[in-house]
Amino acid sequence: MTRPREPNGVEPSRSEEDIQREQLGPRGVPGAPDPAKMTPQREKKTPKHVDPGHTA
Repeated sequence: MTRPREPNGVEPSRSEEDIQREQLGPRGVPGAPDPAKMTPQREKKTPKHVDPGHTA
C-alpha cells in the first residue's frame, strides 16, 4: 500500500511517530496513558514567552 508523497518543503499533517502512537500507544501498550511528564528542572528552563524572531 503506497501513500502519496508530500511535495518538497511541505510537512505532512501527521508524522510516522504520531501514527504509531495512535496504533500502539505511547509506550507500545495500546490504550495506556503517556507516563512522560516534564520534570520541574526542565519546566524551569523552558521559556514561557518565545520570541519568534524577526526577518532580516
